[in-house]
Amino acid sequence: SLFDGLWRSQNNSSFSPFIPPSRFSERLQKAVTLLVPSCEVRFILSEDGSGKGTAMVTAVAHRLAAQRQKIDRMLAPLKLSQEELKAVQGKLRREMTLGLQKDTHHTSSVRMLPTFVSATLDGSESGDFLALDLGGTNFRVLLVQINNSEVKIQSEIYNLPVQVIQGTGTQLFDHIVECIVDFQQKRGLLGKRLPLGFTFSFPCRQTSLDQGILIRWTKGFNASGCVGQDVVKLLRDAIQRKQSVNLDVVTIVNDTVGTMMSCAFKDPRCEIGLIVGTGSNACYMEEMRNVGLLEGDEGRMCVNMEWGAFGDNGCLDAVFTQYDTLVDANSINPGKQRYEKMISGMYLGEIVRNILLELTADGILFRGQISERLCTKDIFQTKFLSDIERDSMGLLQVRAILTDLGLDSTCDDSIMVKEVCQVVSQRAAQLCGAGIAAVVEKIRENRALNSLSITVGVDGTLYKLHPHFAGVIQETVRMLAPRCCVTFLLSEDGSGKGAALVTAVACRVFGK
Repeated sequence: SLFDGLWRSQNNSSFSPFIPPSRFSERLQKAVTLLVPSCEVRFILSEDGSGKGTAMVTAVAHRLAAQRQKIDRMLAPLKLSQEELKAVQGKLRREMTLGLQKDTHHTSSVRMLPTFVSATLDGSESGDFLALDLGGTNFRVLLVQINNSEVKIQSEIYNLPVQVIQGTGTQLFDHIVECIVDFQQKRGLLGKRLPLGFTFSFPCRQTSLDQGILIRWTKGFNASGCVGQDVVKLLRDAIQRKQSVNLDVVTIVNDTVGTMMSCAFKDPRCEIGLIVGTGSNACYMEEMRNVGLLEGDEGRMCVNMEWGAFGDNGCLDAVFTQYDTLVDANSINPGKQRYEKMISGMYLGEIVRNILLELTADGILFRGQISERLCTKDIFQTKFLSDIERDSMGLLQVRAILTDLGLDSTCDDSIMVKEVCQVVSQRAAQLCGAGIAAVVEKIRENRALNSLSITVGVDGTLYKLHPHFAGVIQETVRMLAPRCCVTFLLSEDGSGKGAALVTAVACRVFGK
């Protein structure tokens, strides 16, 4: 309007210093093109002035405010207060007490299984040991050589196809033995009778160091003919079928126990093992006087908590959200491992995907277009949470990840997706921290100490690779167990090394 006024005021004079509007726009367009030839710039005249623009800005602000309220309402149940975390800690303590006692064991959602690991390394162990580490879709075979308190390890990772882990038990254990044979052949070990430690990362009821009855499969395994059977016997039967293999299965060890023992080799204060990877579990050294499932009051016994099932009896319903319910219902074991499904790597991506689906259905994400890819189960793997949440990850990089997933996103979408990932992973780490806080507080009270200094041995890809997971766990433990000084020590060699160390101790103690 200023331009129009100036043009009209000068139009009646014989001389005009102004350029006609048509020529002005042409010259402006040419100048911009000359200065930024790689950009296509268009100029559009405003027909309705700034009033319309103000109204549009106001409308957008109202829309964004309404969307923000929706997002906050959706994510609110996933943001746990200190009081809610204390409640989770207290409930786990009660479940632990119930699980340890013979008359109440069956009522607890945490099994509190004795592992028969009561002795630790004394430095005199030596020899060569084989170890198997079975707990996910990758299976590890190790040769562990112990000499004068030094440990040397050779290992190889083998893949377990879905058709094997969800086939028959015979297929699974035959495949395991084939991997062992391959490992021995490559290292010239065929024919040598070596003591073997078996890390078996699934709920088992142990009656001795070398016997474990499988209670149930977890983490996507569902091989038939195994539940209710002694898995050591199933392994020994597969070894017998192979005939060319000569192995002495000495111990069966849960992966948490193996992790604890492996870290205790470096730090004698390590009395807790924690796994946060595909699944989650913990173990710790309990006073024998509290282990009502076994006779005897002297000394300590490592207890495998099987805490993934915490809440299966409904005690965690207050923090179980609609998204947890969806993930649980669509899993291969509905109603089971409910605590694990809120904190472990196998499920966090699915929680995020279900939240993104609802946000898209509400028109907040991805222009309201629900793509076939977003409806695909397990497409949003937990590793994407780790990538998206890295502090160095810019919005364009987040968009690139979403594009690779087949999701057409804007920068605003990227911001929203990152926020959802942060909320889900923070809750997972806080719940895990509440669990560890319950364990360390129990140990402190067991020993009637005003303060406790203790180390937790940790393994698992989620803990190791997520940029903030470990820090949130540690912060939560400090908040909920202020009288305990807790150090977290990463297991460098996995739980397989721990199984070999437990086997070495067994050979020393029992003279094998």
